[in-house]
Amino acid sequence: MLQFESVWGLPESEVLEKIKPLHQRIFENADEFFEKMKERNQLLTIYAVEKNQVVGYKVGYAFSNEAYYSWYGAVDEAYRGRGIAARLMDIQHDLVTEAGYRTIQTNTRNMWRAMLILNIKKGFDVKETFVDEEGIHRIILHKQLNS
Repeated sequence: MLQFESVWGLPESEVLEKIKPLHQRIFENADEFFEKMKERNQLLTIYAVEKNQVVGYKVGYAFSNEAYYSWYGAVDEAYRGRGIAARLMDIQHDLVTEAGYRTIQTNTRNMWRAMLILNIKKGFDVKETFVDEEGIHRIILHKQLNS
């Protein structure tokens, strides 16, 4: 049975070790990501677990007292199409709203079309686009949270 958990602050190493293979398969920078997690303010990790395996996660941190950044998220390919990413996003938005944040922002790429579409369906607006230092076109999305 699928369960959703959340933790403010750096998750315990046992949880990180369960997230690591999924993050590495999709983004290929798990060690760097975990190091950067330690530096983030008001880090929030939400993760979906089935049969003691993390099958999806969403991580964000505070930009300021009012703005939150939805940083990384992924769902295992075998579990896609089950609404897990949408549920992770809903939980994140509920928790950051309860914590007093008024806006949330995220970045994505055209190659992550399913995520771009989900963000738009969940009320994000495209704020701007840019090409990063690696030549990758990025899309910045912004959403006003209901308080």
